[in-house]
Amino acid sequence: MYSFRRLALLLVLGLPAAHALPAQSSSSSSNPAPQDQAQPPAATQTQQQMSVQARIRARRAQRRSQAIHDAYSHLYEAYVGAAYLRYFPGPHLQRVNEYSWNVGLTRYYSERLGVTVDARGTYGTPFVGLSEVGNGSLTKPAISQYSGMIGPTYRFYLKPKYSVSGRVMGGIDYGNFSGDTNGQPPATLGLYSNGSTYAFSASIVGEYNLTPAVGIRIAPEYLATGFGSTVQNNRGFTGGLVYRFGKQ
Repeated sequence: MYSFRRLALLLVLGLPAAHALPAQSSSSSSNPAPQDQAQPPAATQTQQQMSVQARIRARRAQRRSQAIHDAYSHLYEAYVGAAYLRYFPGPHLQRVNEYSWNVGLTRYYSERLGVTVDARGTYGTPFVGLSEVGNGSLTKPAISQYSGMIGPTYRFYLKPKYSVSGRVMGGIDYGNFSGDTNGQPPATLGLYSNGSTYAFSASIVGEYNLTPAVGIRIAPEYLATGFGSTVQNNRGFTGGLVYRFGKQ
Protein backbone atom coordinates (compact mmCIF):
# COMPACT_ATOMS: atom_id res chain seq x y z
CA MET A 1 0.00 0.00 0.00
CA TYR A 2 2.82 2.35 0.79
CA SER A 3 4.50 1.54 -2.55
CA PHE A 4 1.29 2.30 -4.39
CA ARG A 5 1.07 5.72 -2.74
CA ARG A 6 4.68 6.56 -3.70
CA LEU A 7 3.99 5.56 -7.32
CA ALA A 8 0.88 7.74 -7.44
CA LEU A 9 2.82 10.68 -5.98
CA LEU A 10 5.53 10.34 -8.61
CA LEU A 11 2.95 10.29 -11.39
CA VAL A 12 1.30 13.42 -10.06
CA LEU A 13 4.64 15.26 -9.86
CA GLY A 14 5.71 14.07 -13.32
CA LEU A 15 2.67 15.22 -15.26
CA PRO A 16 3.52 18.99 -15.20
CA ALA A 17 7.07 18.26 -16.34
CA ALA A 18 5.74 16.12 -19.19
CA HIS A 19 3.53 19.01 -20.33
CA ALA A 20 6.40 21.50 -20.05
CA LEU A 21 8.77 19.56 -22.31
CA PRO A 22 6.56 19.62 -25.48
CA ALA A 23 5.80 23.30 -24.89
CA GLN A 24 9.49 24.12 -24.62
CA SER A 25 10.24 22.06 -27.74
CA SER A 26 7.47 23.83 -29.63
CA SER A 27 8.70 27.22 -28.48
CA SER A 28 12.32 26.52 -29.48
CA SER A 29 11.26 25.24 -32.90
CA SER A 30 9.22 28.37 -33.54
CA ASN A 31 12.03 30.82 -32.66
CA PRO A 32 13.64 30.89 -36.20
CA ALA A 33 10.34 31.95 -37.74
CA PRO A 34 10.94 35.71 -37.27
CA GLN A 35 14.33 35.38 -39.02
CA ASP A 36 12.74 33.54 -41.95
CA GLN A 37 10.07 36.19 -42.15
CA ALA A 38 12.78 38.91 -42.16
CA GLN A 39 14.41 37.57 -45.35
CA PRO A 40 11.73 38.48 -47.93
CA PRO A 41 11.74 42.24 -47.09
CA ALA A 42 15.55 42.41 -47.64
CA ALA A 43 15.32 40.61 -50.97
CA THR A 44 12.40 42.81 -51.98
CA GLN A 45 14.38 45.95 -51.11
CA THR A 46 17.32 44.77 -53.26
CA GLN A 47 14.98 44.09 -56.16
CA GLN A 48 13.43 47.53 -55.77
CA GLN A 49 16.87 49.18 -55.83
CA MET A 50 17.81 47.25 -58.97
CA SER A 51 14.51 48.24 -60.54
CA VAL A 52 15.11 51.92 -59.74
CA GLN A 53 18.62 51.79 -61.23
CA ALA A 54 17.30 50.08 -64.34
CA ARG A 55 14.67 52.81 -64.76
CA ILE A 56 17.34 55.51 -64.33
CA ARG A 57 19.53 53.88 -66.99
CA ALA A 58 16.57 53.50 -69.30
CA ARG A 59 15.66 57.19 -68.92
CA ARG A 60 19.27 58.22 -69.60
CA ALA A 61 19.39 56.04 -72.71
CA GLN A 62 16.08 57.50 -73.86
CA ARG A 63 17.29 61.10 -73.37
CA ARG A 64 20.53 60.31 -75.21
CA SER A 65 18.64 58.70 -78.09
CA GLN A 66 16.28 61.68 -78.30
CA ALA A 67 19.20 64.15 -78.31
CA ILE A 68 20.87 62.23 -81.15
CA HIS A 69 17.61 62.17 -83.07
CA ASP A 70 17.07 65.92 -82.57
CA ALA A 71 20.54 66.72 -83.94
CA TYR A 72 20.80 64.27 -86.82
CA SER A 73 17.27 63.78 -88.11
CA HIS A 74 17.43 66.95 -90.25
CA LEU A 75 16.92 66.53 -93.96
CA TYR A 76 19.59 69.04 -95.04
CA GLU A 77 22.92 70.25 -93.70
CA ALA A 78 24.52 73.36 -95.20
CA TYR A 79 28.04 74.51 -94.41
CA VAL A 80 30.17 77.53 -95.22
CA GLY A 81 33.76 78.23 -94.29
CA ALA A 82 37.37 78.31 -95.38
CA ALA A 83 40.04 75.82 -96.40
CA TYR A 84 43.79 75.41 -96.47
CA LEU A 85 45.72 73.37 -99.03
CA ARG A 86 49.32 72.47 -99.76
CA TYR A 87 49.23 72.45 -103.55
CA PHE A 88 51.55 71.49 -106.42
CA PRO A 89 51.27 74.40 -108.94
CA GLY A 90 53.65 72.97 -111.52
CA PRO A 91 55.53 69.77 -112.35
CA HIS A 92 58.85 71.03 -110.99
CA LEU A 93 57.76 73.71 -108.53
CA GLN A 94 57.60 73.41 -104.78
CA ARG A 95 54.31 73.22 -102.93
CA VAL A 96 52.45 76.45 -102.27
CA ASN A 97 50.14 77.42 -99.42
CA GLU A 98 46.66 78.05 -100.83
CA TYR A 99 43.56 79.37 -99.10
CA SER A 100 39.95 78.78 -100.11
CA TRP A 101 36.35 79.64 -99.56
CA ASN A 102 34.18 76.56 -99.25
CA VAL A 103 30.41 75.98 -99.35
CA GLY A 104 28.38 72.81 -99.50
CA LEU A 105 25.05 71.11 -98.95
CA THR A 106 24.33 67.56 -97.80
CA ARG A 107 20.99 65.86 -98.34
CA TYR A 108 20.52 63.10 -95.72
CA TYR A 109 18.46 59.97 -96.34
CA SER A 110 18.87 58.71 -92.77
CA GLU A 111 20.60 59.92 -89.62
CA ARG A 112 23.87 58.54 -91.02
CA LEU A 113 23.87 58.51 -94.82
CA GLY A 114 23.73 61.53 -97.12
CA VAL A 115 24.98 62.96 -100.42
CA THR A 116 27.12 66.11 -100.42
CA VAL A 117 27.55 68.76 -103.11
CA ASP A 118 30.66 70.91 -102.54
CA ALA A 119 32.08 74.04 -104.23
CA ARG A 120 35.24 75.99 -103.50
CA GLY A 121 37.68 78.55 -104.87
CA THR A 122 41.38 78.25 -104.01
CA TYR A 123 44.05 80.95 -104.30
CA GLY A 124 47.82 81.06 -103.91
CA THR A 125 51.06 82.70 -105.02
CA PRO A 126 53.66 80.04 -105.88
CA PHE A 127 57.34 80.87 -106.09
CA VAL A 128 58.48 80.39 -109.71
CA GLY A 129 62.03 81.72 -109.38
CA LEU A 130 63.53 84.65 -111.29
CA SER A 131 61.75 85.49 -114.51
CA GLU A 132 62.48 87.66 -117.51
CA VAL A 133 58.90 88.91 -117.39
CA GLY A 134 58.69 92.34 -115.81
CA ASN A 135 62.48 92.66 -115.45
CA GLY A 136 62.64 89.62 -113.21
CA SER A 137 60.05 90.93 -110.76
CA LEU A 138 57.46 88.22 -111.51
CA THR A 139 58.52 85.62 -108.95
CA LYS A 140 55.19 84.90 -107.26
CA PRO A 141 52.29 85.14 -109.73
CA ALA A 142 48.81 84.64 -108.36
CA ILE A 143 46.98 81.47 -109.40
CA SER A 144 43.53 80.08 -108.62
CA GLN A 145 41.49 76.90 -108.96
CA TYR A 146 37.72 76.39 -108.79
CA SER A 147 36.12 73.02 -108.18
CA GLY A 148 32.72 71.40 -107.88
CA MET A 149 32.35 67.89 -106.45
CA ILE A 150 29.66 65.48 -105.28
CA GLY A 151 29.73 62.29 -103.26
CA PRO A 152 28.44 60.28 -100.28
CA THR A 153 28.85 61.21 -96.63
CA TYR A 154 28.43 58.66 -93.85
CA ARG A 155 28.28 59.39 -90.12
CA PHE A 156 29.92 56.41 -88.46
CA TYR A 157 30.11 57.86 -84.92
CA LEU A 158 27.20 59.73 -83.37
CA LYS A 159 27.01 61.47 -80.00
CA PRO A 160 24.56 64.16 -78.83
CA LYS A 161 27.30 66.83 -78.88
CA TYR A 162 29.54 65.67 -81.74
CA SER A 163 29.85 63.30 -84.68
CA VAL A 164 32.55 61.89 -86.95
CA SER A 165 31.87 61.24 -90.64
CA GLY A 166 33.68 59.90 -93.66
CA ARG A 167 33.25 61.62 -97.02
CA VAL A 168 34.44 60.97 -100.58
CA MET A 169 33.68 63.19 -103.56
CA GLY A 170 34.55 63.46 -107.21
CA GLY A 171 34.09 66.19 -109.77
CA ILE A 172 35.82 68.78 -111.92
CA ASP A 173 38.48 71.39 -111.19
CA TYR A 174 39.33 74.42 -113.32
CA GLY A 175 42.79 75.96 -112.97
CA ASN A 176 43.63 79.54 -113.87
CA PHE A 177 47.44 79.77 -113.85
CA SER A 178 47.87 82.72 -116.25
CA GLY A 179 45.84 85.42 -114.49
CA ASP A 180 48.95 87.16 -113.16
CA THR A 181 51.62 86.34 -115.74
CA ASN A 182 51.27 89.50 -117.86
CA GLY A 183 50.34 87.44 -120.91
CA GLN A 184 53.25 85.04 -120.49
CA PRO A 185 52.27 81.37 -121.03
CA PRO A 186 52.17 79.67 -117.60
CA ALA A 187 54.38 76.83 -118.85
CA THR A 188 57.31 79.25 -119.32
CA LEU A 189 57.14 79.92 -115.58
CA GLY A 190 56.91 76.27 -114.67
CA LEU A 191 53.18 76.40 -113.97
CA TYR A 192 50.50 74.11 -115.31
CA SER A 193 48.51 75.36 -118.29
CA ASN A 194 45.01 76.71 -117.88
CA GLY A 195 42.28 74.13 -118.20
CA SER A 196 39.92 71.69 -116.52
CA THR A 197 40.63 68.30 -115.03
CA TYR A 198 39.20 65.85 -112.57
CA ALA A 199 39.15 66.36 -108.82
CA PHE A 200 38.88 63.70 -106.12
CA SER A 201 38.54 64.33 -102.40
CA ALA A 202 38.57 62.07 -99.33
CA SER A 203 38.14 63.50 -95.84
CA ILE A 204 37.23 62.78 -92.23
CA VAL A 205 34.67 65.30 -90.98
CA GLY A 206 34.36 66.12 -87.29
CA GLU A 207 31.42 68.23 -86.14
CA TYR A 208 30.70 69.74 -82.71
CA ASN A 209 27.11 70.77 -82.03
CA LEU A 210 26.47 74.15 -80.44
CA THR A 211 22.72 73.46 -80.71
CA PRO A 212 20.83 70.62 -82.43
CA ALA A 213 20.68 72.79 -85.58
CA VAL A 214 24.02 74.67 -85.48
CA GLY A 215 27.55 73.36 -85.22
CA ILE A 216 31.17 73.86 -86.22
CA ARG A 217 33.20 71.47 -88.33
CA ILE A 218 36.79 70.60 -89.22
CA ALA A 219 37.75 68.14 -91.96
CA PRO A 220 41.31 66.98 -92.74
CA GLU A 221 41.35 66.24 -96.45
CA TYR A 222 43.23 64.60 -99.30
CA LEU A 223 42.61 66.25 -102.68
CA ALA A 224 43.84 64.87 -106.00
CA THR A 225 43.80 66.75 -109.33
CA GLY A 226 45.11 65.86 -112.78
CA PHE A 227 46.71 68.93 -114.35
CA GLY A 228 49.46 68.34 -116.88
CA SER A 229 48.47 64.68 -117.35
CA THR A 230 49.92 63.95 -113.90
CA VAL A 231 48.42 63.51 -110.45
CA GLN A 232 48.77 66.22 -107.85
CA ASN A 233 48.49 64.70 -104.36
CA ASN A 234 47.47 67.64 -102.20
CA ARG A 235 46.66 67.71 -98.49
CA GLY A 236 44.89 70.23 -96.31
CA PHE A 237 41.66 70.77 -94.41
CA THR A 238 38.34 72.57 -94.54
CA GLY A 239 36.40 74.11 -91.67
CA GLY A 240 33.48 76.36 -90.89
CA LEU A 241 29.90 76.61 -89.64
CA VAL A 242 27.12 74.05 -90.10
CA TYR A 243 23.39 74.71 -90.24
CA ARG A 244 20.83 71.87 -90.29
CA PHE A 245 17.23 72.28 -91.39
CA GLY A 246 14.24 70.29 -92.58
CA LYS A 247 12.92 67.03 -91.14
CA GLN A 248 13.30 63.54 -92.56
